[in-house]
Order: sequence, then C-alpha cells, then structure tokens
Amino acid sequence: MISARNVSFAYNEELVLDQVTVTAEQGRTVGLIGPNGSGKTTLLRTLYAALKPRAGQSEVDDVPVARLRPVELAKRIAVVAQEGTPELPLTVTDMVLLGRAPRRSMFQSYTKEDHRQAASALRRVGARDLAERSFSTLSGGEKQRVLIARALAQEANHLLLDEPTNHLDIRYQHEILTLVRSLSITTVVVLHDLNLAARYCDRLVLLDRGRVVSAGTPDEVLRPEVIEPVYRVSVQRLEEPDCIQLIFRPPSSGESTDAPEAS
Repeated sequence: MISARNVSFAYNEELVLDQVTVTAEQGRTVGLIGPNGSGKTTLLRTLYAALKPRAGQSEVDDVPVARLRPVELAKRIAVVAQEGTPELPLTVTDMVLLGRAPRRSMFQSYTKEDHRQAASALRRVGARDLAERSFSTLSGGEKQRVLIARALAQEANHLLLDEPTNHLDIRYQHEILTLVRSLSITTVVVLHDLNLAARYCDRLVLLDRGRVVSAGTPDEVLRPEVIEPVYRVSVQRLEEPDCIQLIFRPPSSGESTDAPEAS
C-alpha cells in the first residue's frame, strides 16, 4: 500500500497541494486525474520523496517515505517519470539492468541473477526481442515498455507512472496501460485521458487546484455533475458493456469558461 495523508505542498508561497489524502491498496491501480496545474505530478513526486511536503506525509506500507534511505525506497517503489530519458549509448538490456542498482553495491558487477531479472522483466513487457537493440533507436511505445521493464527489474512492489501514454498513438496507449494493469502490483498513474482512466484504473482521484474533488471508482468519479465544474466542458456519459465512455463538448461562444467562485 502507498498513501499520502493530508499532504500539502507549496512552490515558494504558491500552494499546489492542500491537505490531499490518497491511498492505493495492494495490487490496485489508482489514477490521478485533473486539469493542467491541478497538482497531479506534484502529488506523485511526494509519494516517492522527490518532493518534501510542507505538511502531512507520504507512506509506503505504513512507513513514512521520508524515513527511508534512497536505496531502501528504491527497493519498494519504482518510478517511470515523465521527463525524457537521456539518449545514452546503451542497449536495451543495459538500460533495464540500471533497475538492478538498488540490489547491488556501487562497485559490484552485474550478476547472473541481475541478468535473469532483466530478461524476465523484458519478457513481462513483451520486449525480449529488443534486448540487443540500442535504446535510442526505439519507438516511443517501445521505449515506454523498456522503462517499465527497468522499473520491474527493481523488484519493487509499487509502481508510479507520470503520464506514461504521453506522445503515444492510440494503439500504444492501450498496449502500455493493458501491460500496467496486468502487472498485479500496486500502481499509481497520472493520466490526462479520462476514457483511458475509466478503462484501466480501479480507483480515481480527481484533483482541482490542489484539492481532491472526488475519489472512488470510475463509476463514482466520472459523472457529468462531477467532471463539468472541474474541466468546464459539457460531458455526455455513455454506458458501454465493459466500460464508461465520455464524450466532451467545448463551451459555446456564449458560455463562460471561468471557474465557479468558491462558496
């Protein structure tokens, strides 16, 4: 389990998160959704101690992440961040082996077990055939698979992803999230596409201006009366046999796009 408990965070004096509480139960996939600037990535970064909250705390398996040494934290939490990966002259295998760093000393060579875990991770993400390719030559979807394999090679039981479908076409978006959902580990993922969130997440947390507006199952959160005030667009909800689908209509020229005043 990984959680944030009453977490607040500010850049200088600008409050970005305001007493946010989120819990991802063991083996579940939780999606963080909300407009640009709502605090999704900032919240994710507090979960793996990249940012220190001004109030509240993040915990992994009931242990405050701030108390864990970086190597211990890396054994529990694997991260696929949004920032671009440097184009280093590494093979795919070498890139995945970087995930084994928390499991060995600084000057220790990779062991047979490290290589076995790297090969196993590549198989799990369907990228074993890419092992000898240069990472820099891969497509966007292939790179995402490899980065997830690197995270799996850490043998962490929590996976955090920041917009893993960014810049991917429709096919790769679904392939990556199908893969993430199949891993059966505790996952927190930042997503912009609400229809992808509806299909692949067990629970959703909707943020707006640093606060939790709604949290629950996709059925509970993805309702027009919840979504429309946050995104300020009209929403039509369709009940598909296996999933909710949302259709969005931008406001007409006569409709205001201003946020409602706080009561």
